[in-house]
Amino acid sequence: MDAPRQQLRLPLSIILPTYNESQNIANVLDSIVEALPQDMPAEIIVVDDNSPDGTADIAEEWWRGNIVNHGNIRLRVIRRPGKLGLSSAILAGAHNAAGEAVVVMDSDMSHPPQTIPHMLAELERCDIVVASRYVKGGSVSGWPFKRKVASKGATKIARYSLGIRIKDPMSGFFAFKRHIINGIKFDAIGYKMLLEILVKARGAKVKEIPYTFINRRLGTSKLDSKVTFDYLRAVWRLYRYGRTASPAEGRKSVRFFSKAGRFYTVGASGLLVNYLASFAFTLLFPDIWYLHATVFGILVSITSNFVLNKLWTFEDRDFAARKAILQYGLFAGFSAFGALVQLGMLYWLVEGQALAYPVALVMAVAIASVGNFLLNKKWTFKEKVWG
Repeated sequence: MDAPRQQLRLPLSIILPTYNESQNIANVLDSIVEALPQDMPAEIIVVDDNSPDGTADIAEEWWRGNIVNHGNIRLRVIRRPGKLGLSSAILAGAHNAAGEAVVVMDSDMSHPPQTIPHMLAELERCDIVVASRYVKGGSVSGWPFKRKVASKGATKIARYSLGIRIKDPMSGFFAFKRHIINGIKFDAIGYKMLLEILVKARGAKVKEIPYTFINRRLGTSKLDSKVTFDYLRAVWRLYRYGRTASPAEGRKSVRFFSKAGRFYTVGASGLLVNYLASFAFTLLFPDIWYLHATVFGILVSITSNFVLNKLWTFEDRDFAARKAILQYGLFAGFSAFGALVQLGMLYWLVEGQALAYPVALVMAVAIASVGNFLLNKKWTFKEKVWG
């Protein structure tokens, strides 16, 4: 984390993004006020995306009717010109927040405000507190099976593709110290701002606490095909961010699997080159032994694989003669070792297991490519194996 951890300072800022929540907003505001300690200064920031049902007007009317009773609490309503998206609404609220402690929650009564004091207590000892449905003690109430499957799937995509360790990175109910987002450039795509903070807040200490998510009873869900597309787009951008981020961000797994994916994509193209060259040789010389034809295919694919891996997988564009020749020699050497593995496996599969040559060729190339990737990553292109 760029900024040092600070002693938590009040006032507290609670951000409520809204769109067509006229049936819920007054109840949410009442519940928040009841849940906060009476002596705690706080502000509630309603960020409304020009709701046609008058959500912003209802929030302001609620404040006018309760201002006398809430001396330590103030309400601010930010009216935006249109439906600009949940993540950007949260970001707008955070940029306008006065408190060092910022809580983000939904305005549809699915997030219990009674959890906020617990979140603030934990925030004294860390940088981000996530109210989690999936840690011990957490749960979801009222969701249909299809929604549960979709949520679990999205969570697994976030955890495994972005290298996030917490169990509920898709939570929309979280708290953070506002200074941890200083200097972060947000894309604000999709509906899960927490993902961006988890990926981009360097060194932030995160704590999960359990809560029960209650499915909305009034109003309609905002989840649709556009939200799903925006989520996948946001994950892709964060994945690319993690791949190019500095080592200090601890995204080794992302970088490793990204390069492995590229290497095997090149390998797939090499498989095609290998197969076509080998098969063409058998057509040109019908009497040739299939192993000799395969050697020819291997030699042709080694060169194409080296160039593609150097330029794309390992992003090395230094083609100085001495360096490139040395790298090509190492690459060819490791490829030759892989070729021996491939040939031995191919012979065993064809002669010993009676597999058809095309099928055996695919299996042999796939097995040999694992060792090729690790050896070339470490020795040819001088990178750590894990990272």
